[in-house]
Amino acid sequence: MDLYAKGNDIILHQPDFDLDQTLDCGQAFRWVKTGGDEYTGAFLNIPLRISCVDKTDGVFRLYDVTEQEFETVWADYFDLNTDYAELKRRFSQDETLSKACEYAWGIRILKQDAWEALSSFIISQNNNIPRIKGIIGRLCDRFGGYPTAEQMYGQTAEALEYLRSGFRAKYIVDAIEKIQSGEIDLERIKTLPTDAARDELMKIKGVGPKVADCTLLFGMYKVDAFPKDVWVKRVLERWYPNGLPEEVKGSEGIAQQYLFHYIRTGKGEF
Repeated sequence: MDLYAKGNDIILHQPDFDLDQTLDCGQAFRWVKTGGDEYTGAFLNIPLRISCVDKTDGVFRLYDVTEQEFETVWADYFDLNTDYAELKRRFSQDETLSKACEYAWGIRILKQDAWEALSSFIISQNNNIPRIKGIIGRLCDRFGGYPTAEQMYGQTAEALEYLRSGFRAKYIVDAIEKIQSGEIDLERIKTLPTDAARDELMKIKGVGPKVADCTLLFGMYKVDAFPKDVWVKRVLERWYPNGLPEEVKGSEGIAQQYLFHYIRTGKGEF
């Protein structure tokens, strides 16, 4: 990772990073494509406009960002201090993953806020990405940004009808109530081993293994969490009936992103 300031912007050189593959692959829902290779979005309600200005060399422009803000917010959010080239080299010792990594070469894990990830993936259940973004957009419009669980405390499923989130509203309310009562402590859950952390999250109504693992991976950066949706289950059934290869041990969640993106959007089979 190399960077320098140019006016009020940051120019970043970062190989192994693609905006479409990272920001529009279903791991976060507040990013909007505003140009050919430009997105606007937010993390912790800090807005960002980012564009790729040279895809061949991996050059990006982050607009109206100071070096301090880049180092304290965006470098971590985009997981820029992790060597994805080395991860892909290791994963690619497996034939199937080699093809997935080549296809989805620019995916990075977004290190999101735990509450936003949890509530977003509750909303995502049995839903498609455009509709998920619509629900989250209405939520942010109502609160002037993504609300904390504390800000939403006292809401009922009926009060959340404006979201048009259907059955998911009662699960959001249950998550809020359990967090506010202290029964669910997201900061404590971050410190637990992954299996124990998953069990804690699944105490929330409507949170099953897939939503819990998405929260662990994207909201707590537990990269050994391995969310399994219908696409990933197909991968496992066809190519890994006896389990994942040893090469991904400890980073199963990152490997999952390559596999998920390829099987969901790839032009052919592995």
